[in-house]
Amino acid sequence: MKDKILAPSILTADFGNLAQQIRYVELGGANWIHCDIMDGQFVPNITFGPFVLKAIRKSTKLPIDAHLMIKSPDNLLEEFINAGANYVTVHQEEVVHLHRTLTKIKELGAKAGVALNPATPVSTLKEVLPLVDMILVMSVNPGFGGQKFIESSIAKIAELDSLRAENNYHYLIQVDGGIGMDNIKRVSEAGCNSFVIGNSIFKHDNITAATVEFKNLLS
Repeated sequence: MKDKILAPSILTADFGNLAQQIRYVELGGANWIHCDIMDGQFVPNITFGPFVLKAIRKSTKLPIDAHLMIKSPDNLLEEFINAGANYVTVHQEEVVHLHRTLTKIKELGAKAGVALNPATPVSTLKEVLPLVDMILVMSVNPGFGGQKFIESSIAKIAELDSLRAENNYHYLIQVDGGIGMDNIKRVSEAGCNSFVIGNSIFKHDNITAATVEFKNLLS
């Protein structure tokens, strides 16, 4: 679990030049492309669906990490995976039959992730920890980019890291929200493997240089 994965979130990218924006982070050494899928119901924002993700797939060979912040995600799992998502993450707070949903994602050929909102404890995932490929710790309340990192997320990351080590689980720990150059090392030291970063990369004057700087901080 030593490898550190930089997963720039295109939520705050320039969608008018999205292919070029993705190219900039590729040049900087990004490992994944993170796609925040919002429906205006589970969270108070709307982004895009499978058709746009399919276009993103054509723009990059990097793994695509689809974070489904939507109502009834089971209805669209196949569409997102067919569009090119390599990882699909659903929210514990929304999915009624979590074991079934995670199993279905894996059967469809993708890696299965589950996200926890800031107020949701790690203990709610006890029964699926052996099954899940990735756990996403939301370090802001989901819905919008540019929010401040919630400090209690560090303890949650560390708890997941301890459980992983004690039980020989193999899930990745991903963190999304408010990660910047001032706190990425603390997040990494707590046990995070995959770092979702939006504003600090795509709002930077030089997207490639910002990507390189974050990669250097994780090396």
